[in-house]
Amino acid sequence: MVTGKPLFTAEQIQSRVRELADRISSDYGGKNLLAVGILRGAFMFYSDIVRMIRVPLSVDFIVASSYLKTSTTGEVKVHYDIREDIKDKDVLLIEDIVDSGITLNYIRERILARSPASLRICAFLDKRGRREVDVPLDYVGFQISNEYVVGYGLDYDNKFRNLPYISIFKKNR
Repeated sequence: MVTGKPLFTAEQIQSRVRELADRISSDYGGKNLLAVGILRGAFMFYSDIVRMIRVPLSVDFIVASSYLKTSTTGEVKVHYDIREDIKDKDVLLIEDIVDSGITLNYIRERILARSPASLRICAFLDKRGRREVDVPLDYVGFQISNEYVVGYGLDYDNKFRNLPYISIFKKNR
């Protein structure tokens, strides 16, 4: 298993995260913001962006998945749910990558059923070419092509999450 040269360097990532945090801070001034991280993949992005957002916020997490190695199973499993009462709060869902859209759409519908004041989605990476379910994205870090990527929280078989950059992943044969 190998990773190639960075697709996005640590510097490019931090610059883009700062831009997104500035937009979010502007959009959520005076609101009751709850930032919900979708774990495990979003942990680095989530940590960086909430530290750069300049408005008061609460934090929470959801652990959900529909992937096994590199493919979706099509079935979403929630392993840990949001603990905060989200009724009448402005919820910002923070996701690492939107690929098929299956998991994110499931989480989105689950949150909307709890009557938040608003719901917006911030995704670090958007892989539009693989979309099976259209999910509205309000803030996007980078658009990427249909390549399997690792680093900055994203993994292959729970490895490579610790890379500070995004790299295309190639499996040795």
